Amino acid sequence: MPVEPQLSDNGDKLIIKVSGRFDFSDHKAFRNAYDSNSGSVKTCVVDLSQTDYMDSAALGMLLVLKENAEANGANVVISSPSKSIQSILSVSKFESLFRIET
Repeated sequence: MPVEPQLSDNGDKLIIKVSGRFDFSDHKAFRNAYDSNSGSVKTCVVDLSQTDYMDSAALGMLLVLKENAEANGANVVISSPSKSIQSILSVSKFESLFRIET
């Protein structure tokens, strides 16, 4: 499955792992991953360690997630992007919007 959400035991951390291509075809699964787990989440981690492609729709989905998380008092961390994904995030100036952990 390309988008896999995992909630921590205490419910305050949501990890959304995206594998393979991250594009518009993942929109519904990505949205469902955080919509159904927004309760007491304080940190949402988007794990891109297995993502090998990302397009502008994926960037937009990250922005919508950030907006949604902040409205619920949570923050978003982008975790483990590959060099090519890191380059896309850098060109898009996402380091100024998100904490990116390499």
